Amino acid sequence: MATISKLSNPCLNYSSSTSFNTRSSSSTPKFFLGFRANNNSTTFNHKKLSLVINPSIKGSLCVKCSQADGNGSSLKRTTLHDLYERQGQSPWYDNLCRPVTDLIPLIESGVRGVTSNPAIFQKAISTSNAYNDQFRELVQGGKDIDTVYWELVVKDIQDACRLFEMIYNKTDGGDGYVSVEVSPRLADDTEGTIEAAKWLHKKVDCPNVYIKIPATAPCIPSIKEVISLGISVNVTLIFSLARYEAVIDAYLDGLEASGLSDLSRVTSVASFFVSRVDTLVDKMLEKIGTPEALDLRGKAANAQAALAYKLYQKKFSGPRWDALVKKGAKKQRLLWASTSVKNPAYPDTLYVDPLIGPDTVSTMPDQALQAFIDHGSVARTIDSNVSEAEGIYSALEKLGIDWSFVGSQLELEGVDSFKKSFDSLLDSLQEKANTLKLVSL
Repeated sequence: MATISKLSNPCLNYSSSTSFNTRSSSSTPKFFLGFRANNNSTTFNHKKLSLVINPSIKGSLCVKCSQADGNGSSLKRTTLHDLYERQGQSPWYDNLCRPVTDLIPLIESGVRGVTSNPAIFQKAISTSNAYNDQFRELVQGGKDIDTVYWELVVKDIQDACRLFEMIYNKTDGGDGYVSVEVSPRLADDTEGTIEAAKWLHKKVDCPNVYIKIPATAPCIPSIKEVISLGISVNVTLIFSLARYEAVIDAYLDGLEASGLSDLSRVTSVASFFVSRVDTLVDKMLEKIGTPEALDLRGKAANAQAALAYKLYQKKFSGPRWDALVKKGAKKQRLLWASTSVKNPAYPDTLYVDPLIGPDTVSTMPDQALQAFIDHGSVARTIDSNVSEAEGIYSALEKLGIDWSFVGSQLELEGVDSFKKSFDSLLDSLQEKANTLKLVSL
């Protein structure tokens, strides 16, 4: 198994000279996307990689590794390259697991960053044997379970940061980030979040790491303080326009309070969650049950997202922002999160295609990423019909949908979900450690 330390140049050079058609079977590109059943039987050779697209197979997106010899054809383009080059939106991958080198073909396919969260690591660590050796070493070295967890996570983040560092450097710090979240147990702890962010940033020690901080009310001051210290932040779990504006203000306040003469290396993204909004609002509309209410199902999330982009354009303009630009400040990009479709009746690119716009990020889990590469449309859509979005937003309010309640409820559910994943993983690691200690006796 290849490791990052064994790769002389883990960030491969990219080719953009050819076209890519995911439906074509006339030639076999060196890298393509695809599916496999959940098993750990695949061997890895970082020099000969391929990803295969086969929409007829049900499963999870993954890397398939080719052992074939020969130079192969030049790298084929995907819609992800077009998304960034033509529309200025960065496609990121919402997943991380070992071997981290599995990200290489995704990078070649146009992925420009990675997001992670406690649920992702809970799944990765609890279902894979790839962590066993490091886990055993840490436990036998007398480390407590909290320390073990962070050592496992930080290694993955550091290895991923190295893979994306070339993108980070080529874009002068504009892209190529890997996100890692502070403990979800700190969602209501302002000072604890600040200290955790400082520790995690120092521990990872990579220029292209984003420290994820939840957009809970107690953590808004944390965001300002962490930004003021020159630490780049991914603000996560944003579900409402009011909270999003507070997040923007915290970023601007932090930049102004930093005292730095050069703000170009302090960046941020604001992760605005999408599909979960429809999941909740659709249930409320079905309870109302009128034809007008039922007709608005599947429209709330993207309407609110379009208004969030309008707010983004407003806040990052004018005298206040111009003064920060003179010091090298970069806009806090909107990042669309929760882009997988929860309702199978909806199009599988519902939370990607309509949210394309410049200076934004779309982080996609396996299913959304594969769907967009296969049949996504690349066009500026996020602000193509703002008046319609405003009409939908208002119509929902008139029907009794309380946007403040929606935001608060989804935030509670999001924090609770991450806490449960975090606690579940620590419990399973503790059980595993206890078993290992018994075997060693």
